Amino acid sequence: MTDDKAAGRPKYRNFRKSGYRPVSGSGKPVGTGGSPEPAEGADVEAPKVSEKKPVEGGVDERAGEAAGEAGAGSRRGTPEPGTPATQPTHEVRQDQPAKAKPAAVAEKPKPAETPQPAQPAAVVTATLPPPSPWQGPPGYPAPVSAMAAPGVPFMPWWRPPTTGAPSKALVAGLVAGLGGAFLAVPNNGIGWFLAGLAGVGGVLFYAGRPTVERALWLAGALAFLAMGFLRAAEWVFPLALMASMLCGSIAMAGGRTVRGLVFGTLGVGLGGLRSIPWVAKGVRRRGRIGIRPFVSAGVALVLLVVFGSLLAGADKGFNDFLEGLVPDLDIDTYVQKAFFGIVAALGALGACYLVAAPPEIDEDAEVKPGSLRLKDYGLPVGVLVLLFTGFVGTQLAVLFGGEAYVMRTAGVTFAEYARTGFWQLLWVAVLTLGVIAGVARFAVKKTKQEQLWLRVLLGSLAVLTLVIVASALSRMWFYQQAYGWTVLRLLVASCEVWLAVVYLMVIASGISLRANWLPKAIVATGAAFFLAVVAMNPERVVADYNVSRFEATQKIDTYYLSKLSEDAVPALIRLPAHERSCALRWMKNRTVEQDWREWNLARHNARKSLESVAVTEVTCEGRYSGER
Repeated sequence: MTDDKAAGRPKYRNFRKSGYRPVSGSGKPVGTGGSPEPAEGADVEAPKVSEKKPVEGGVDERAGEAAGEAGAGSRRGTPEPGTPATQPTHEVRQDQPAKAKPAAVAEKPKPAETPQPAQPAAVVTATLPPPSPWQGPPGYPAPVSAMAAPGVPFMPWWRPPTTGAPSKALVAGLVAGLGGAFLAVPNNGIGWFLAGLAGVGGVLFYAGRPTVERALWLAGALAFLAMGFLRAAEWVFPLALMASMLCGSIAMAGGRTVRGLVFGTLGVGLGGLRSIPWVAKGVRRRGRIGIRPFVSAGVALVLLVVFGSLLAGADKGFNDFLEGLVPDLDIDTYVQKAFFGIVAALGALGACYLVAAPPEIDEDAEVKPGSLRLKDYGLPVGVLVLLFTGFVGTQLAVLFGGEAYVMRTAGVTFAEYARTGFWQLLWVAVLTLGVIAGVARFAVKKTKQEQLWLRVLLGSLAVLTLVIVASALSRMWFYQQAYGWTVLRLLVASCEVWLAVVYLMVIASGISLRANWLPKAIVATGAAFFLAVVAMNPERVVADYNVSRFEATQKIDTYYLSKLSEDAVPALIRLPAHERSCALRWMKNRTVEQDWREWNLARHNARKSLESVAVTEVTCEGRYSGER
């Protein structure tokens, strides 16, 4: 064992010699766990005070060490864990009735006095706080545990609910899961819309009456799902399904800022994962009462299978009736239904979780002041403004000069000129939007002069980019006049129109330098534009224009038109017999839906339109080439 003094610890023998004794509530001395107590009536040596010369200021340089020894001596008096924490009363015996001075202050030497007869020891009673078995004696700091400070939650702005999932949330998840399992199908059809209605109805059953904003987003989600049975184009439904999920997630999670909208698009998915312990807690809280409905449903299913099998074997007509109700199922079908049901249930439970524990992501996000000063962003933005001004000047010359100016300067036709620069202009518009957003976010806007320069520079850049967007749209128009419309060209032109609307909103927000409404407005207008494009039936529009162009110029691409879906059939039947047979030859291989959940309005109308039109075997031309 190391020496106590060398280790910096107080000596316990000094503690025992000092006469410091803990006594119980009855007044009897209590052992300290060290050496045996001195016999009753024995003389106890009083604590000795070191006689040293006072230092400058009247304070001993070892005062702290002496005080530490006095406090550390109580370590042996600490009770073991499990001992009743009573208030110990300590009895201190002193040989002199006079009050002893603290050891921290050195005493001046006194002249020798005549020895006095021994006085009976005075008893001083002191009450100390109960020591803790995990702490040192009174006066010592408590040890710091590594686990004392609570950990920071992963998402501090999204606290979980304090209680388990209520019955309404469980019902919402069950209804949505059953709808997804039995109504959703791999192909587009009315089943997806009905499954969406079941999910939204279950969520509103738990959430109650929605706000106007939430109702609009939910209506948009259902409208996108409705495209599954209103449009037959294969490319429409996957995009519409993703747009529906994004609108539904934003409806439940909300979000105003960019950070909030990013979370809003993923909120229902994350909420579905976080709802699993919430649902488990709600089921455990109910115990057997919460399980009884599921037990009843299981018993009913078993009885239905057993007695249904017996009755089906007893009568062939009833057997045929049951086979018509229950489709043939294989292992892939079971896996598919389980997948759709689980995803739908988790989506509904995630929406309910967001209602029970709404995130505070927008409230938690603090807008930090910008650090870009005018001298930092003025030169880069000014260079872009000058560059865009020069480009817009040349575009005005092309616009007023027409095809003759293009042929004289570029040596190509106007259609080829339009095709070469359209995609570059589209990228310029998208990248400039990022530049404007970055500068507007991080620029310093404290003084009126800084605000004025920011408005002038970014406003000029936005106006010039708006002119560039208009130039790209004009190029697309001239290009389709020469080569005709396609679905891709129509979608890209619609995207350009949406970008023009976005730049108008950017200019409006720059006037007041308040853009807290802009992120959500951009997302909302984007969803509205896509829904409008899908609702107007783009393949029908493309087919109508190409048929009209054929009637005027006798140029048509039947190979491209034959790749369109049933959406284009009402326009294609206007073609002459040969071109119509080439454009509709694929319809001969189309079959009627075998499942009512796959019913589609566009396919139904196409079949009715072809009942009075003959499609024959003809020799058709290959891919589109030249300027047909």
